Amino acid sequence: MPRTYLWLLLAAAVPRLVSAQDLTERIGKVSSGTVRMNFAARAGVCGNGENNISTQGENEEWRSGCDSGPVRVALRVENHKVRGIRTYVGGSWRQSPVALDLGTVRPQAAAGYLLGLATEPREIEGDPVLPATLADSVTTWPSLLRLARDQQAPLARRKAAVFWLSQAAEAAAGQGLDPVANDEHNEREIRKEAVFALSQRTADESVPRLVHIVKTNRDPEVRKAAIFWLGQSEDPRALELFEEILQ
Repeated sequence: MPRTYLWLLLAAAVPRLVSAQDLTERIGKVSSGTVRMNFAARAGVCGNGENNISTQGENEEWRSGCDSGPVRVALRVENHKVRGIRTYVGGSWRQSPVALDLGTVRPQAAAGYLLGLATEPREIEGDPVLPATLADSVTTWPSLLRLARDQQAPLARRKAAVFWLSQAAEAAAGQGLDPVANDEHNEREIRKEAVFALSQRTADESVPRLVHIVKTNRDPEVRKAAIFWLGQSEDPRALELFEEILQ
């Protein structure tokens, strides 16, 4: 068999992975309709193909009954603009003669596109932040941190970014929540969400930062939120702070 012909057969057998540029251009060309894409899910993510998505890993005693991927995203497009987004993990698409299926997309391209979508000021039904955080081999926390601080982005998406920052594995994400909580230019709800996110970190990471917020933050509602979460921690350092305040 000629080498050139063999190469063409092998190339045809390998699914073409859509690049970030392809993704933006191809979705932008759709006037109206549904665009579908799939990408690999990070470790610990699973779903039942419907609306049940878990980000918790399995333990030594049991194996979950849900699929470990892929992440499936359906975009509703109207007048060349994405107006809605639905996210699934596992399962399979029903055949549709009208939906444009982009097939398998690189996780990096998908996450970059979706996080860019999250910064757009227009209303979008659904959450573009969620599927971006589920993508495999992508470090999303720097983009999430920028989104949380972006006062032009919709409030709901900024709150989602703060929540997923709290779930990020990198310690740097926890450190980055401090300026979000203390920045007086941020809306109060965003600052309180950052306080909650900090409270979900380990005690050694969260308690000192929450204590600092109580002592230095000028917003009484933010201080109150920090005190509440310190009270839930049952940490001796929280008790020392309460004693100091009461005295």
